[in-house]
Amino acid sequence: MTSKIAFLGPKATFTDLAVSRLFPNDSKIPMSTIPDSLDAVRDGGVSHALVPIENALEGSVNITMDYLVHEVRLPIKGEITIPIEQHYMVHPDHANPDFKPDRVYSHSHAIAQCRKFLHKDLSGIPFEYVTSTAAAAKMVMENPDAKIAAIANEMAAQEYGLTILERNIHDYEHNHTKFIVVSNGEVDFSGHLTTEGDSKTTLMIQLPADHSGQLHQVLSAFSWRKLNLSKIESRPMKTGLGHYFFIIDVEMALDEVLIPGTISELEALGCTVSILGSYPCFTVQNGLVHR
Repeated sequence: MTSKIAFLGPKATFTDLAVSRLFPNDSKIPMSTIPDSLDAVRDGGVSHALVPIENALEGSVNITMDYLVHEVRLPIKGEITIPIEQHYMVHPDHANPDFKPDRVYSHSHAIAQCRKFLHKDLSGIPFEYVTSTAAAAKMVMENPDAKIAAIANEMAAQEYGLTILERNIHDYEHNHTKFIVVSNGEVDFSGHLTTEGDSKTTLMIQLPADHSGQLHQVLSAFSWRKLNLSKIESRPMKTGLGHYFFIIDVEMALDEVLIPGTISELEALGCTVSILGSYPCFTVQNGLVHR
């Protein structure tokens, strides 16, 4: 039985690429925004959602975590990291090396990730932001008479029938984006799970009234248990200036001793602790999913 997976659309975004790698046999439902994707799970229209959570160059996707904390408490069930490879593409009618567009379209993050190429090869040509790299590719496809180009991934070029004039135009070759899978039910990772692999537990911690050394006490609860933390990030509680919660990623699956003991110690310090998920982590390398 196939599942319905909501993702940040339109078709051929990097999120679509991540869904296609992790759930190749399921039904993909493109959504207009990240909140729409998460709402679809909450309302029962789909079984899972896959949404971006962090980019190696641009940092955290704050809307994702804020919406999960403040609006819909959906458990995180998995994570997948994919390489971000940006390509310069045009309509096939303009597929010649001497073509110079009047304007280049892409998502703001993609534009930021390709500044060296834009400055060197397309100097003086204006660029314009759209909602996604796939939307840029779709715009080029729908306007064959316009002298425009897009920056997007290879999946978008294939989906919208564009010609790639220049591959891998991104500034940094090690750019990656992490996506999380959220669901109220069980998620089938068949074909990807192994007996051993990377796992993660994500905690949300709200500190009590501020006092000197408080954060040190919190981190010490993890430190003396030798729990490795891959991420510590503060986000506003939206209840007033100076009120924050912390998102902490622990590099291990939820166990019966260490993480529960840490939570008990933090609660004894007056902290409020929630487990946002304990889940397997996957990466895409050479088009294959690994754990």
